[in-house]
Amino acid sequence: MTLLRRTAEIPRARHGEEIPELMQFHRQKKRRATPTPAVLPGKPGFSSPATNSVAAPAPTGTLPGLAVKFLLLWDIDGTLITSGNAGMRALQSALHGRFGLEGSLDDIEFAGRTDTWIMRAIFRKFGLPATPENFARLFDAYVSALPRELHNPHARVLPGVRELLQAAAAHGAIAQGLLTGNMRRGAQVKLAHHGLWEYFGFGAFGDDSELRNDLGPHALRRALEHPGVHFPATNVWAIGARTLAVATGGSSLAHLRAHAPTAALPDLSATAEVLALLQHPA
Repeated sequence: MTLLRRTAEIPRARHGEEIPELMQFHRQKKRRATPTPAVLPGKPGFSSPATNSVAAPAPTGTLPGLAVKFLLLWDIDGTLITSGNAGMRALQSALHGRFGLEGSLDDIEFAGRTDTWIMRAIFRKFGLPATPENFARLFDAYVSALPRELHNPHARVLPGVRELLQAAAAHGAIAQGLLTGNMRRGAQVKLAHHGLWEYFGFGAFGDDSELRNDLGPHALRRALEHPGVHFPATNVWAIGARTLAVATGGSSLAHLRAHAPTAALPDLSATAEVLALLQHPA
């Protein structure tokens, strides 16, 4: 399993340290699994267990009869795309539209946080009760404003990402999912804007937990629920196992390397080299 993460979150990931819950879950699930020749479902409308969402299409390019041996779990912001601060502006618009409040959100830490954590921080700053009703009101307005805010000249797919997604999808022995603090509906809006949502049939989202480091086991469980998806622990790149740091989220390559990830790259533009690294790490 590979976690491609936003660089600003690297210090929180505690690279090089195992998270026992994740690794033990992998071992238990592996013992219970019954191998089958199928891969990920190959028809549109494949449904993920994640909440509040239109089902995503199945990943493209998988080959029937070939068991998946590698799993890539992608972060979104600063790894797959940059949104040009569309998320912050959409939250400000939602706060004004639903609660009649205006103010800067610059003092709220977004990097490495889930949408739920961020909304709770907003409620605390503006003295609003953090009730389920207020969460729903703010998030619904945020999702409504997000498509408009994504239409800005700074929103783009990051270098090498589209090519790497296509190559991994065509590989046949690689499955791709998401591991992101975005709520699933927000993740879908962001990725669909750039034509990337179709690559991901499952994942873990901010819907699953308010704490980012709780999300790994959710993504792993959903990956292993699919017939034919099997990968040995030696191929796991994840929180507490192996991490590929990519310097497209604001931190320098030198800064990332100081946190001792398994590997660090300036970006993902060298498609063949990245695929080789993921399958045959040094």
